[in-house]
Parts: sequence; structure tokens; C-alpha cells
Amino acid sequence: MYNLVLKDLKLGVNPWFFVLPFLMGGLMLIPGWLYFLVPLYFCFITVPNIFGGFKSQNDLMFSTVLPVTKSDIVKSRVTVLVILELMHLLVAMIASIFTFQLYPKMQYFFFAPHMGFWGLCFIMLAVFNLIFISMYYKTAYKYGAATTASTAAAILFAGLVQWAGIQNSWMHGIFYGSGTGNAALQFSILIGGILIFAVFTLLAYRIAVKRFLRVEIL
Repeated sequence: MYNLVLKDLKLGVNPWFFVLPFLMGGLMLIPGWLYFLVPLYFCFITVPNIFGGFKSQNDLMFSTVLPVTKSDIVKSRVTVLVILELMHLLVAMIASIFTFQLYPKMQYFFFAPHMGFWGLCFIMLAVFNLIFISMYYKTAYKYGAATTASTAAAILFAGLVQWAGIQNSWMHGIFYGSGTGNAALQFSILIGGILIFAVFTLLAYRIAVKRFLRVEIL
């Protein structure tokens, strides 16, 4: 499985997509922006281009002639996906530290990039993974519908949570009011988001393996 991951990272993924997280992370320096868009660019740009590349390279046929199991093929592809997601999030989280330093008195209409916000971003990508990975491995090469459905779900999650943060007094208190100064609360939201991300991705992997085992590869 390790060698499959290296194959994807070195041969399947264009080096541009390892640079993209740093470019997107720079968008965190825009004052008062809709920061949910930063991780969403992973869904908009990275996923369709990478999986389109895998399809054009006929990677599925190549992988299946290697002495590996179908579960290893799925596991390696999910691992690569998670590595890129974590790159996008970690770079953006580091950039957000400078955001607070540059704009210490900024009044945010959209969520400020506190730890709790990043917990929500992990949940958003968890929703994306659950839908995309499980849908994609119905065929293991048709990525269009899976990308559209998972990206729409991620946008819907971000929109609903952002709306609740503005309209709901309890959510507003956590992400705009006194809750932003409660380090324990913010950290617990972040950890909760990471756990949900891990559970949803693992669940997506298991669903994908079951579906991929039924795929007939000619």
C-alpha cells in the first residue's frame, strides 16, 4: 500500500497541487473574507483535476495489474486524498495566525478563523469525503457526479453553519461572542471536528471497498 501511495504522489498527482495549498492559504490574509472558501477550493479545483488525471492516465487498469488487492488500491487513494486535504487545512490554519496579527480589531461578519472554525472545516471535508469516496468507487473512474454531489453537500454544510452563526444566538455566542475567548471550548470544537473527519473518512473507505469489490474491470 505504501508503494501505491508513492506512485500516486510521484506520478499521479501533478506537483502543482502540492503548491496550491500555499497559494490558497494566502487567501486567509484577506481581511474579513468568507474563509470557508479556502478549504472549499480543494473541492473545486484539486479533486476534479486529480481524478480527471487518473482517468486520462488509465490509472485504474494499471493499478489492477499490480500485485495488490482492491482494498489496498482504495486505501492508497484515500490516503492521498487525506494528505492533500490536511495540507490545505494546515497551511490555512498557520496563515490564520498572521490574520489575527495583521487585523487585531477586525469586526467579522463571516466566521473568524478561530480554532472552532477549523473544527467546522474538518466536518465540512468529512461530509465531502463520505459522499465523494463512497460514490466514486461505484465505478472507480466516473468522478463527475461524485464531485458534484460531494461539493454541493460541503457548500450546503458551510452555508447552513454560517447562517446559523449569524442568526442563532447560541451559535453566535460561540463563534462571535464570548465563546471566541474560551480556549477550552474552541479547542474542543476543533478536536471534535478532527474526530468526525476521521470517522467519516474511515466509514467512506469501508463503503468504497465493498463497492469496489463488486466492480468488474475489463
